[in-house]
Amino acid sequence: MANWERNKRILLELMKLPENRLCADCGAPDPDWASYKLGLFVCLNCSGIHRNLSSRVKSIKLDHWEDELVEWMKSSGNERASALYEKALPPYYYRPQQTDCAVLREQWIRAKYERLEFTGETKYPPPPYTTGFYEGMLWKKGKENAQFLKRKFVLSEREFTLAYYNKENESKGPKALIPIKHLNVTFQPEKIGHPHGMQITYLDKDRTRSLYVYHESPEEIVTWYNALRAARYAYLKTVYPTGTAADLIPNITPNYLKEGYMEKTGPSQREPFKKRWFILDSQNRKLLYFKGCLDAEELGVIFLGTESNNYSVRDCVPKHTRGNKWKFGIMMETPERQFVFMCEHEREQREWLDSLRQVMSRPMTPQDYITEPTSGTSDENRI
Repeated sequence: MANWERNKRILLELMKLPENRLCADCGAPDPDWASYKLGLFVCLNCSGIHRNLSSRVKSIKLDHWEDELVEWMKSSGNERASALYEKALPPYYYRPQQTDCAVLREQWIRAKYERLEFTGETKYPPPPYTTGFYEGMLWKKGKENAQFLKRKFVLSEREFTLAYYNKENESKGPKALIPIKHLNVTFQPEKIGHPHGMQITYLDKDRTRSLYVYHESPEEIVTWYNALRAARYAYLKTVYPTGTAADLIPNITPNYLKEGYMEKTGPSQREPFKKRWFILDSQNRKLLYFKGCLDAEELGVIFLGTESNNYSVRDCVPKHTRGNKWKFGIMMETPERQFVFMCEHEREQREWLDSLRQVMSRPMTPQDYITEPTSGTSDENRI
């Protein structure tokens, strides 16, 4: 019993070291599990993934630790593990956080410890996301319906394009040729209804076009994700040759700041409220709204400037509430008009207000002034 208590105290002290205060894989604070096979400290969620890899794991606080395992943990730790298993991690490869979806976190751990993709040893064949060219089949949702069909996708880093083909008309050329310049990709498993669901967005004649895709293989869909990130990183390095990795990485494939349904009325604020899906693209200072969460194109886009440029947002109780079912209002003002939105719950109202204010409080860049529309929205008469 004395040894058990002593070993537990040693492990708790090891957890307090700066290099062990965060989960080795997702960055969650205060990890209280450990892979004693690899000698690193992880959170509860990541410990489950390690267990599925047949990596031996124990709870720091609940399990019995033998003396030799404690000595091994003392000579190991997260910093040493990172130096070995992340030695040659490409700058564009996405490092998941604790809030990311399961497929990203699992494949990150498998890539590090099972496939040993980042140790610096020569791999043959090399990981596909490192080659600059990738092609394969993805299940893609139809533009006008909810049916997913297999489509061939081809990514060319040399051409900075992503193409996809209709299976029956592949000889006629690509259905779409998407410039990497305007491409973004995010995982959307809940919205798409598949654990490997991914959303690809790009500009198409000044409108935002969305493709919803998935692959049955978790490794394959994450490979596509990082191959697209690699192409985006190469493009940004070409456009901004003096930019550092720290400058470019946040701009490769940024996640949206917030998404969800709100009710929206029209320009006069007397039109009936209608339920719309909203996406807050903080990087481009845009609030996009759609009829449904899986629509291919938006109904409208609202540019978000700063308070010094006469943009503001606050909670409100609208005077006219024709047709609305929700009670928690948001008033957003642009130089050209007011927008009124309604949230179902007060918590959602607070989250939207905080997120919108976060964007409006950020100074505008010269590029923002170029892209700012002369009116508050690109499609202000549509509800």
